[in-house]
Amino acid sequence: MPTAHRVVIAVFPDVDLLDVTGPAEVFALANRETAGRAGYEVRLAGAAPGPVRTSAGVRLLTDVAFGDVGAQVDTLLVPGAVDMAEEGPVARIDEDVVAWVRETAPHARRVASVCVGAHLLAAAGLLDGRTATTHWSTAAQLAADHPGVTVDPDPIFVRTDRGRLWTGAGISACLDLALALVAEDLGEQTALAVARQLVMYLKRQGGQSQFSVPLSRPAAGRREIDDLRLWIADHPDADLSAPALAARMCLSERHFARVFKQETGTSPAAYVEAVRVELARRLLETTDHPLDRVAATAGLGSAETLHRAFRRQLATTPAAYRRRFRTQTA
Repeated sequence: MPTAHRVVIAVFPDVDLLDVTGPAEVFALANRETAGRAGYEVRLAGAAPGPVRTSAGVRLLTDVAFGDVGAQVDTLLVPGAVDMAEEGPVARIDEDVVAWVRETAPHARRVASVCVGAHLLAAAGLLDGRTATTHWSTAAQLAADHPGVTVDPDPIFVRTDRGRLWTGAGISACLDLALALVAEDLGEQTALAVARQLVMYLKRQGGQSQFSVPLSRPAAGRREIDDLRLWIADHPDADLSAPALAARMCLSERHFARVFKQETGTSPAAYVEAVRVELARRLLETTDHPLDRVAATAGLGSAETLHRAFRRQLATTPAAYRRRFRTQTA
């Protein structure tokens, strides 16, 4: 079948190896999990065809020179590299990559940077007036070098320009970003299947929108508790009171509460609230729904309950959270 997603990854001397091979592995696994229907074709592009030495000393072999890539690019992926200075890591700016990104980005469906690759996107002028993230160790450098960019070092990734432009956090976060791209292309079930093959969470704990309550906690020793956690995530507006959940487990309320806390480290009520707040966060990040609709969809009932839950879980208000993290249409 024709290739649906042509992914071109820039490589250059001393590029971080995982920044290149991590996303490539995610896309390869997506092809495998869908028996090839995902349609990902990954190509490495460099200043010239041939071997490129990475920061790990391992050599990569480019498939094509920058000048021969052409305009048929679905996803343009830009990894990074650092030089060590007395003050710490300094993002390397490869002028060949910057020039190629500047020329090629307008033709790509989407552009994503991995780790300090955000510095290359910024140098190409793609991040002006937008919010971006990068590895925490070079976030101050990115902000100083490019005052027109709003740098947020906390998120695992930032999606902006109506989903066309992505920047990812440091090193292993390349896997999180690539999984998010797969989820956007093929749905979360396929991305979850890939995450399981990688033996990692689809959405890791911490870092703004990538916190996922049911997937970030360690697996329970009892399979039925894991099944219940997934059911809770799928039915946030159901009756999730302790008595209802205990009845679903065919346990007494007291025994259920004891088993649930033993397996998850938290009470049923606290867990349910965390799940509902997570859903509310996603709705605030990705929609313009009024607060009462967000609250109802997330199973929190009313805007007042939504406010109280946000104060407890995040020490902020829903409106303040939306102002800070509503980046999808930036």
